[in-house]
Amino acid sequence: MPRPTHPLLSREAVVATAVRVIDSEGLAACSLPRLARELSVKAPSLYHHFDDRADIMAEVARYIVWQTPIPKEQTGDWIEWFVELAVNFRRTILDHPNAAQILLEYVPRDVLSTLYDNAARRLQEANVPSHLHVMILDGVEALCLGSGLTQAMRKSGGRSQIFPAVNHDQSALAAAVTASHWTTAEEVFAEVLRNFLRGVTMSDEPARSTTPVSL
Repeated sequence: MPRPTHPLLSREAVVATAVRVIDSEGLAACSLPRLARELSVKAPSLYHHFDDRADIMAEVARYIVWQTPIPKEQTGDWIEWFVELAVNFRRTILDHPNAAQILLEYVPRDVLSTLYDNAARRLQEANVPSHLHVMILDGVEALCLGSGLTQAMRKSGGRSQIFPAVNHDQSALAAAVTASHWTTAEEVFAEVLRNFLRGVTMSDEPARSTTPVSL
């Protein structure tokens, strides 16, 4: 039998199929036999492109992260540039809620290194002290992943709400929700991030505590 003119399988096709199955049916449905059936190949064929299922999941995480729109370069407020980037990344996470566990397990910092370098250059251009850069980059990532993954794990109807299960018998919390200037979880996230970045830049000296943190 002659060989096909074009390869039957590619890394890109496997990853795209994995994302589609996860988005539509959940992470548990994305097994190697299922991927093979979807791609009309035998399961061992997948090993020509990936070491194992974990290798595929890591590539799925990279694929999702790279869907995040990058803000245009700007000469204005650098804080708003970071807020826009983080909000975009959070939206990308929520576009693939069934993949939240994958992102948590396979945070692709290796892939994000170019993005981090661009963000650090943005901080340099804004004359943000260099000793604050790592704190900013790591903190923005932690806040974004924490908020995005927490929201993604909620039921779809409550993802946009701040406290979807608030009981109005809980008068203090109910009053706080009513008095809030922000009506959606995304708005709260953006403002939390702004305040984090403003707070970091109020520090004039790098924090170098030698005292271990007690837990």
